[in-house]
Amino acid sequence: MNVPTARLQLWHKVLIGLISGIVAGFILGEHAVHLKPFGDLFLRLIKMIVMPLIFFSIINGLGNIKDANQLGRIGIKGAAAYVLCTCFAICLGMIAAWLFQPGAGLVLKANANQVAEPFKPLEMLLNIVPDNAIGAMAQGSILQVVFFSIFCGITIVLMGPKARRIMITVKDLTELILTMIRIIIKLAPVASFCLMAWCVGTQGTAILFSLSKLVIAGIFAFVIQYFVFGGIIAVWGRLSPLPFYKHSLQYQAMAFSTSSTKASLPITMSVCREKMGISKLSTSFILPLGASINMDGLAIYLGLCALCFAQAAGHQLTYGEYATIMFTATLGSIGGAGIPSAAIVMLPMVLGSVNLPLEGVALIVGIDRFMDTFRTTISITGDAAVTLVVDSSEGLLDREKYYA
Repeated sequence: MNVPTARLQLWHKVLIGLISGIVAGFILGEHAVHLKPFGDLFLRLIKMIVMPLIFFSIINGLGNIKDANQLGRIGIKGAAAYVLCTCFAICLGMIAAWLFQPGAGLVLKANANQVAEPFKPLEMLLNIVPDNAIGAMAQGSILQVVFFSIFCGITIVLMGPKARRIMITVKDLTELILTMIRIIIKLAPVASFCLMAWCVGTQGTAILFSLSKLVIAGIFAFVIQYFVFGGIIAVWGRLSPLPFYKHSLQYQAMAFSTSSTKASLPITMSVCREKMGISKLSTSFILPLGASINMDGLAIYLGLCALCFAQAAGHQLTYGEYATIMFTATLGSIGGAGIPSAAIVMLPMVLGSVNLPLEGVALIVGIDRFMDTFRTTISITGDAAVTLVVDSSEGLLDREKYYA
């Protein structure tokens, strides 16, 4: 029995595009590179809109809070949950490395003159505060935009009735941005097809063979983390995780095909609000916050790679070095939000903090695009899971819609 195309939901179309792209990639091979510009166009449209989306969504969400105590409570809950999830993800990555020993078959010949960039945690934290708010938006500095948005939202709450006209304008602009997103998202199935065809056609499966243990260990950790989210929802949210997993397929398909948290965020916000019954407050504040600081997939990968390259270099880590990896990987996963190929950018900082050879970074370049699909999917799923739990704990969740 044929299903009319008009009845297909967006995630069905994205999934069809994803599978078709994989098949097309194998058929076209290197020629699939000609499809990439169409996928890039979609990503550019998303990037064009994501900064205004984060800015106005956070202000709109915070501005609707009448009780400053509620604002602080929700913010603390969300931030604490994200940090704990990140730390757990790093530990999970290191455990996977210990179990699978992916570095055992690799040999690193480090350059003796190679010097890592000094790790400056205070400077990284200071850089969260923009010296130019407009410049931060123009440069796509997502953490800085989030900081400025939160500061604006808190100020509006403190202004009280005086900010009424500002909030009317913010709501109108938020609706404008959301309408633009609805138009852009219609291109998602085509973008999914083009990007997956390009990825498979140009890299294929050969990239997996040389680092197969690392890939298997990573996928193992990602799968465990995926089900951990269900446990968090069941224990702390006091909800069945089954509806969450069911409703998550749409934004997960987008995350997997684009490897972009930014591209997935608009769809995730829509799914959380319309399918899961999460309040506008949480989807406008907690979810964008998570997309900015909670990169569980990246955290797993940083911990996994650090131990993998320690094994390859024959370096026996001390307890202090394990703690250093935890700290730098946490900051690296936070700082890597919104950065393309964030693992390649942030891994040298983690390796350098415990004097491991940076040569290891070159080894994972070939598989990074493949692994990034899983990293992004896990990260955006973690954002949605924490948002759901926080919303439920505040009594804001529409449970009838969630179980519908």
